Amino acid sequence: MSHDSHWRPASNPWLVAVTVTLAVFMEILDTTIVNVALPHIAGTLSSSYSESTWVLTSYLVANGIVLPISAFFSRVFGRKQYFLICIVMFTVCSFLCGIATELWQIILFRIMQGFFGGGLQPVQHSVLLDYFKSEDRGKAFGLASIAIIVAPVIGPTLGGWITDNYSWRWVFFINVPVGILTVLAIYQLLEDPPWEKKVPRDKLSIDYIGISLITLGLGCLQVMLDRGEDEDWFDSHFIILFAVLTIIGLVGAIYWLLYARKPVVDLSCLKDRNFTVAGILMAGMAAILYGSSVVLPQLAQQDLGYTATWSGLVLSPGAVLIVLSIPLVLKLMPIVQTRWLIAFGFTLLMLSMFYSAGLNPQVDFTTLVMMRSAQSIGLGFLFVPLTTIAFASLPRRLNGDASALFTMFRNVAGSIGISLSTAAITNHSQINSAHLAGHMSPLNEQFNLTIAKMAQSIRDFTSMVGDPVTLATGQMYKEMVAQSRILAYVDVFMLLGVVAMLMIPLCLLLSPIKSEGSPGAH
Repeated sequence: MSHDSHWRPASNPWLVAVTVTLAVFMEILDTTIVNVALPHIAGTLSSSYSESTWVLTSYLVANGIVLPISAFFSRVFGRKQYFLICIVMFTVCSFLCGIATELWQIILFRIMQGFFGGGLQPVQHSVLLDYFKSEDRGKAFGLASIAIIVAPVIGPTLGGWITDNYSWRWVFFINVPVGILTVLAIYQLLEDPPWEKKVPRDKLSIDYIGISLITLGLGCLQVMLDRGEDEDWFDSHFIILFAVLTIIGLVGAIYWLLYARKPVVDLSCLKDRNFTVAGILMAGMAAILYGSSVVLPQLAQQDLGYTATWSGLVLSPGAVLIVLSIPLVLKLMPIVQTRWLIAFGFTLLMLSMFYSAGLNPQVDFTTLVMMRSAQSIGLGFLFVPLTTIAFASLPRRLNGDASALFTMFRNVAGSIGISLSTAAITNHSQINSAHLAGHMSPLNEQFNLTIAKMAQSIRDFTSMVGDPVTLATGQMYKEMVAQSRILAYVDVFMLLGVVAMLMIPLCLLLSPIKSEGSPGAH
């Protein structure tokens, strides 16, 4: 191991970091850029919108399955070769998606795209861990955070602009030149350190049971999360079946991986307290990040009448703020204990969510941008410190498996955040409507007075045809629906604020270390 410890990469580590991050940026962008294009895809391929959503679901399912077992594939092929295979096939599948003429074709190619794309994030993470010393990792993860936090935010805006001005097919075609450029750069720059060399075939054992259980558990979980809202959750036999299969797969996988002699994923990294706690905190951050990233554009488009481009612009200033806040966080990390920075980040996130809960039906564009900007400042204080402390005390041999698990925590929690947030909007809208409708009764004197005033206004100031009282009642009903929807968004922001608040005490379980790994003040 003495030879390993003196290994130095031949290429400039920052050039490698930029290259692998570009590949990951392209892959993460593809998880959200397609959302806006789905109605156009459905129209071109003569399918319903509900059927076209499988274009998104199929990608997420394949992506989620491969994340935890990517370290295994790195051992099978060698890390550099596996990374090249992933980028090449992701680029090829992007092109195939762009030329698809039937729905089943694009779903098949999206499954393949998700499968190969899913290996990019964990490998990028491992590369950054190996290429940078502990004191420089924060800066490297700061670069990586641009891909992981900014890509999902600009995806819908870019997808909307491309679809409106060109064709939905270019949502996939834009990956081709980026993919070719990245393949050439990776081939020249990336190399495997001695401890990441390809495992000889005669020493390779394949954990078929572990792979099967992970595939069953995570695959069914992603289908359940993505289709739950459309299928009315547990009122659907389809969702109940997938929920049962999820439990069987995940519980079986955990049991098997803990006791198997050569498991596909080494769970011993979970014995490290920093890694486990940071993983839970990262999952909480991801649920809030992705949940709020979906809720705000939904509010802007469905309830306030914004275009796809303008709803994306609500999120864009926040993405810029995250990028600008990272240098400040990097300067603070050698001075302040990392756990206090993380606690501060969650406190900001909690306060920003409670501030966002001050929504009203007359909210304007500037206020929405302020809300998202406030949320983004908190996120800027979380990603880099969490990623840095998670791997601060892990042995280097576990970097591959730990990176795969850490990425899985983030992505699965993000999917859960999206699903629960969108489901809460629907459910709470119905609950709020039922509550408000109870006050819209002829027995309620305030309601009668309001209807009478509105009817008088219709008579005096409009040329609307029909009974003024009936028209006024209809307007009141429309107002009630709008109010109940806004109240549902308020509820979701409050819930996300509570999740952030619950994360704060967990920060105290992290070790009192600063970014270089030196003990902080006790």
